[in-house]
Amino acid sequence: MTDRVEENQVADGGVEGGRHRVVIIGSGFGGLFAARTLKRAPVDVTVVASTGHHLFQPLLYQVATGVLSEGEIAPATREVLRRQDNATVLLGHVTGIDVRRKEVVSRSPIGETTTPYDSLIVAAGAGQSYFGNDHFAEFAPGMKSIDDALELRGRIFGAFEIAELIEDPVEREQWLTFVVVGAGPTGVEMAGQIAELASNTLDRDFRRVDPTTAKVILLDAAPAVLGQFGDRLSTKAKQQLERLGVDVRLNVKVVNVDSTGVEVTDADGAPQRITTRTKVWAAGVAASPLARLLAEQTGAGLDRAGRVKVRPDTTLPGHPEVFAIGDMMALDNLPGVAQVAMQQGKYAARTIVDRLAGKPDLPPFHYRDKGSMATVSRFHAVASVGTRVRLAGFVAWLMWLAVHIVYLIGFKNRVTTLLHWAVTFLGQARSERVATEQQIFARMALQRDRGDAERT
Repeated sequence: MTDRVEENQVADGGVEGGRHRVVIIGSGFGGLFAARTLKRAPVDVTVVASTGHHLFQPLLYQVATGVLSEGEIAPATREVLRRQDNATVLLGHVTGIDVRRKEVVSRSPIGETTTPYDSLIVAAGAGQSYFGNDHFAEFAPGMKSIDDALELRGRIFGAFEIAELIEDPVEREQWLTFVVVGAGPTGVEMAGQIAELASNTLDRDFRRVDPTTAKVILLDAAPAVLGQFGDRLSTKAKQQLERLGVDVRLNVKVVNVDSTGVEVTDADGAPQRITTRTKVWAAGVAASPLARLLAEQTGAGLDRAGRVKVRPDTTLPGHPEVFAIGDMMALDNLPGVAQVAMQQGKYAARTIVDRLAGKPDLPPFHYRDKGSMATVSRFHAVASVGTRVRLAGFVAWLMWLAVHIVYLIGFKNRVTTLLHWAVTFLGQARSERVATEQQIFARMALQRDRGDAERT
């Protein structure tokens, strides 16, 4: 029988004399910025998250390709909030939200925990979407978690190791072919890093194989690379990838993925099979299942990506105490980027503080677009800021460098990240090349274990 833990805190509007309880689901950008904004507010904050860390997701691909360690992009949430006396962190995967009773139910290794709230901020983010083909995940990991990145690190570096052992040139080519699905920022960055890894970092490390002969193939059903950056930057990004040796194939649709390859159809519907042992899935996102749960309870709609439609103040219909922010909400066609989550986290927190102080409601949420950036290769990036600034090359790469350093949490992380970037970008080495069998196989074992637990 599952144990059940009740969190007995009192609240304004609940037990007499208590403080207002704010529960935040998720420790990503939205949740963390909301919690920190409430640091000096007269509230008790409880952060419930399925991991014990805050993940700087834009740099996951650098963990996967041996540039950075996981600790540099994922500081412990407790460490981030240790000086915030009104904040409590609970480890648990949220399985239920009851908006009528104002309770959050989460599951941890010791059982279920019920956490009551007066205000709720749901910042549960989004996961990888395989467009209804979830069985692809076994063979083509996504890029949404530390587990994903470590598994990919093991697969990528392991592919070169296995190729060194193989005599058959046809089979060896399978191991030295890398396919990345999705030509958005994550896919472009991943393809560029694998190409540089093969041509610059590993070029002298093997004796029986030549890593520079590795093939990196980037696939997308769209007609352009980084289409959201506009035609000029898209073209420059594609040209830079091709200079690195990346085979960019657009207008192709992936129809199947298995252990030894990827099956695609081109714009005319002609089938083709690409034989490869290492695949990366960087196409599509799906909102957290909590979005649907909230929609069912509040009558809010869902968009095509499963994101819950929120009111202009990021609350849900009929429930002004419930905020949905970041990648899991739909409002004004806002993009699923970190800046939206950060700004909405601050906005939701300030709304709660103003309500408690009896102040008028804030104006509707307005997103301030600070631009988009993506690295293509060493010293080359593309940047789009506002409606006028479009940059490609070294200057854009410096901007990317500065922005990512600013948003890394913690002085220690910034310093060690800069040192590792210096090793990689100036010396072309990789300081985080350890790959283990555990990294490769643990994720799927964990997923099977979770599935068994849910069925029981």
